[in-house]
Amino acid sequence: MQPNIFNEEAINGYPNWGESKYWSYKNLKVHFRVTGEESNPPIVLIHGFGASCDHWRNNAKVFASEGFRVFGIDLIGFGKSEQDIKGKIKHLDNEFWSNQLTSFINEVVNTKKSEKVILIGNSLGALTAITTLSKRPDQIKTIIAAPLPEPVFVNPIKFSLPSWLVKIKSFLIKITFNLFPFKLLVNLISRTKLINIALQSAYFRPISNDTQLKRIVTVPARRFNASQALKAMCIGMSNRSISTKGPSIIEKIQYLPNRPPILLIWGNQDKLIPIFLAKKLIKLHPWLKLTVIDEAGHCLHDELPKHFNQIVLKWLKNLKTSK
Repeated sequence: MQPNIFNEEAINGYPNWGESKYWSYKNLKVHFRVTGEESNPPIVLIHGFGASCDHWRNNAKVFASEGFRVFGIDLIGFGKSEQDIKGKIKHLDNEFWSNQLTSFINEVVNTKKSEKVILIGNSLGALTAITTLSKRPDQIKTIIAAPLPEPVFVNPIKFSLPSWLVKIKSFLIKITFNLFPFKLLVNLISRTKLINIALQSAYFRPISNDTQLKRIVTVPARRFNASQALKAMCIGMSNRSISTKGPSIIEKIQYLPNRPPILLIWGNQDKLIPIFLAKKLIKLHPWLKLTVIDEAGHCLHDELPKHFNQIVLKWLKNLKTSK
């Protein structure tokens, strides 16, 4: 079945890498970008929380120039993808986005039977990537997680709550988030100088003068249904079962018969997911590989793109030559 794809002109102020297009997933509009020769090996870039494929402004063209076909996808609820999900989707979580990503690979990327996809994700995008790998390892060549979110990856939870307690927890979460003033919060952050504080927490370098970065984050947040999508995500991520959380996903991947290699890239000055958590994760799972970038925060791909791109390209080159 052919995907519903059509072009969109670049909007002033946005990074203009590749072609800007739309695709339909479950009758929801999904925005993506693509650049590079169609015959080249495919890379899919997956953004983090509050961002979009535009956040790969300093990476996509470089990867394409090195012989890759590069896609960047806006997850449902983010960027220019669908935010008006009321009555269509009950919640958003990494399981949902993983299904979206799998369909995107099948319907848009259209990989050759003998060729697998390279997934590169930042934070929430990295969680979506490994969730996809746990279900469809046959589709993926390697994952580069820069970095992984969820400190729970470090201390796996080995027990499940009783079903009656799960129902109570789910009910309380829905009540709490349905009463929470998301629209007020989103408007307050996206339309005031609070955006500087929020963004700076993800960066080591000063970002106050980076107007393009602010536009990447604030324009989608100012859309009418942005708060609706945020509420669906808060409910979905808070109500996840143990099987869709970090520890279970990592353990499942660990025992895959032909496990694709995973590279973690971490900013040494990451304030959101500190480096000591990455080092603990490596001790628990030494089959993972870790590279640390100094003087970089949570969005290291955007903060030190030259260094990040070099690490990625070296990793991909080594994978190719090791075969």
